[in-house]
Amino acid sequence: MTILTLPALADVHVHLREPGGTHKEDFGSGTRAALAGGISVVLEMPNTKPPTVDDIAFSEKARIASEKAVCDFGLFVGAGAENAELVANIGSQAAGLKTYMGETYGELLLADLPALISHYQAWRGPGPIAVHAEGPMIATAIALAGAYNQPIHVCHVSKAAEIELIRRSKAAGLPVTCEVTPHHLFLTSDDAARLGPFGDMKPALGSAADQAALWRNLDVIDFFATDHAPHTREEKLSSSPPPGVPGVETMLPLLLNAVSEGRLTLDDVIARLHTNPARIFGMSLPEAETVVDTDAVWEISESEMQTRCGWTPFAGMRVQGRVRSVTLRGTVVYRDGEVLAPAGFGRDIRESG
Repeated sequence: MTILTLPALADVHVHLREPGGTHKEDFGSGTRAALAGGISVVLEMPNTKPPTVDDIAFSEKARIASEKAVCDFGLFVGAGAENAELVANIGSQAAGLKTYMGETYGELLLADLPALISHYQAWRGPGPIAVHAEGPMIATAIALAGAYNQPIHVCHVSKAAEIELIRRSKAAGLPVTCEVTPHHLFLTSDDAARLGPFGDMKPALGSAADQAALWRNLDVIDFFATDHAPHTREEKLSSSPPPGVPGVETMLPLLLNAVSEGRLTLDDVIARLHTNPARIFGMSLPEAETVVDTDAVWEISESEMQTRCGWTPFAGMRVQGRVRSVTLRGTVVYRDGEVLAPAGFGRDIRESG
């Protein structure tokens, strides 16, 4: 058995569904899943019910998270048509500002140019503007970033043309960062037919050529992030299945498996889950250690999942590298399948930093 100790690891893109969707997930179950996946910090998105678009909704979500979370957390605020100055005033407490410029799950679509400009003018950070955009809308977001000298973070890049555009934008000195999800790295549109609605997400799975482009441009990618977006089996099997798949629990094992195959290095993983999140989101990660057995070969099983939805598109996949324990602020909070941290052990990264 070869034991490896990793520093505090962050997933900068999760949906924990609270408030308004706790039958899918909540801050308790979602952060337990994070610890089981070796993650000690999660940044949670604002498209809940109600959406996190003002100080009242933000304060209520922060209260809930503080009472339930077992790992550390940060909360995004959401961009709306008329709330630019309001959310900018919350910025010092938030992980960042999320703008939805393309079709997504929830109510926060913002495609009106004057409203977008108002947010690029008003936002003061310290976290970046995180952008849900696909295709030509990514070009719009990058143009706005350049015009207003506003750092943006492009979420879940999935297509060859998109990563090439981001590469050229970075080379031109524009303030752009980006992330890629495990499902876009390890699944393609060929898997979508096999998975059915359980492989339906936004952005949709790309072609093998798109996947290859992501791997080929790994140096352009700043983060690995899951876009953890759980829905129940019943919802996925309904006549109108919502897009999204869980991922916070399986990301690190999949990445460690890629390390074992020589597709990644441990430095690649640490940079994108530890170093870059702290630097780009301007946050102090907690004192934490994730201990993994790099020799362990095992099969991802839905019966072992901590996430409330209880399924994964990676079920049955054999991987090498298993999380054995997580220590947070000197306390062992996860060990060999058991979450040991009490509810409320997690801290807000903006308050604890």
